[in-house]
Amino acid sequence: MKYVGVWIDLKEANIIVLEDKQVDQKTILSHIETRERIEGESKSFGRFGDQYLNNEKTKKNKIDKLTKSYLKNVMNSIKKADEILIFGPAQIKTKLGNLIHDDPNLSIKLDEIQNADQMTTNQKVAYVKAYFKK
Repeated sequence: MKYVGVWIDLKEANIIVLEDKQVDQKTILSHIETRERIEGESKSFGRFGDQYLNNEKTKKNKIDKLTKSYLKNVMNSIKKADEILIFGPAQIKTKLGNLIHDDPNLSIKLDEIQNADQMTTNQKVAYVKAYFKK
């Protein structure tokens, strides 16, 4: 059996694979910038006569596109798992769970989505081992 634990937040996803008493780890970086500052930027809006222009929608679309790409990369790296555990501190774990539920091949493998605090690498590995030991 190939057990996979995914600790995920907006910065990175740590994928822990347990197979035949072997532990493999992989980190996928998200490259999502939620507070991007453009050089020379002063205000979050521009004024042209009576109209105000706001770039919030452009920023949101960019973040959504990067998030979708990030979650697709994570999904592609866990496709060969037999059982999947998703855990982490952020709401992005729920988005990943929803994407997995939309994929019929992965949805039957998803075991659980759990809340977890920030952890060290050793704590993440121990958490996954303890979960799948039951």
